[in-house]
Amino acid sequence: MHDIAAIALALFLVVVGTSHFVFPAYFRTLVPAWFPWAGPAVAGSGVAEIVVGVVLVVPGGRAAGGWAAAALITAYLASHLDALRHARPDRPRLLDRPIGVAARLVVNAAYIGWAVMVALTAP
Repeated sequence: MHDIAAIALALFLVVVGTSHFVFPAYFRTLVPAWFPWAGPAVAGSGVAEIVVGVVLVVPGGRAAGGWAAAALITAYLASHLDALRHARPDRPRLLDRPIGVAARLVVNAAYIGWAVMVALTAP
């Protein structure tokens, strides 16, 4: 079961990281307006997700990959908390409304828990 969780996390990170390059405009909408380098942030986080995904499947890299994934995903809390600060019920996108931002925070916490579990159960 631990192998499945680690491989699934690796696959998830590689797919999402690749998506940063396929759909950069969407990911730029997640970067807080106060952050001046949205484009490089999207590209950098995409590369980081791909690299961490690969580390998770490298023999002996699972614990480091799990902790790196947890740290990377935790860094995204800045985006979600900024979105919460600006959330309003009349926003056109569900993810920009209070309920949508709350869902983003819950899902983000679950991803962090997944990554920590992979790190803690690494051989």
